[in-house]
Amino acid sequence: MIKIIKADERHHADMGWLSTYWHFSFNTYHDPANMNWGDLRVFNDDVVQPGQGFGMHPHRDMEIITYVLEGDLEHRDNQGNTGVIRPGEVQVMSAGTGIVHSEYNHSKTHPVHLLQLWIIPRSKGLKPRWEQRRFPLADRTGTLFPVVSDGGTPGTLAIDQDATIYVSSLQAGQEVVHRSRPGRKAYLFLIAGEVSVNGTPLGAGDQARVADEPELNLKAAGDAELILLDIP
Repeated sequence: MIKIIKADERHHADMGWLSTYWHFSFNTYHDPANMNWGDLRVFNDDVVQPGQGFGMHPHRDMEIITYVLEGDLEHRDNQGNTGVIRPGEVQVMSAGTGIVHSEYNHSKTHPVHLLQLWIIPRSKGLKPRWEQRRFPLADRTGTLFPVVSDGGTPGTLAIDQDATIYVSSLQAGQEVVHRSRPGRKAYLFLIAGEVSVNGTPLGAGDQARVADEPELNLKAAGDAELILLDIP
């Protein structure tokens, strides 16, 4: 089963300082039929205006992954972690027993565009943890490149869930294949460009929610950027 949700079908909120697309129920948007896809609880596509951001706020028992597409995002938390996430960098924050953090556009002149994903962890009450890493464009070009896993995939950032997150940059005509185990789900978001998934076309901003598909064939009709999750 492959369910396509088009870009203009997503819930959009514009707060002036923030333009966001919430793929699942979040904040003021509530739809009991759209709470999650497997253990993927949140997928937010955010553009934050210069010098603006999210003030200090708490999380617990959630694996939070941030992927910056354009601009620079500044992170601070009550564990003493600080950093700036730049394009091509991924941050993982395991909230565990509780963490308080803020996220701000580091630039005073340019917007920052980011994706933030929340994945439900296997265990509650873990020690909070923060980590970020740069993944060069060359690594993800022409392939599905794993950036987050349960720790079993070398070179990835680790979360407390049997999930893998891949990023890919494809040129026109390039094709990649993802194979999954029985009973798994997948979630595909097309950041830019055009691809087909098992022959069905997707445009920028479209998503595919996938279940019971042992193989996904992704072919780029033009240059494309995407993110793919393999999740329980």
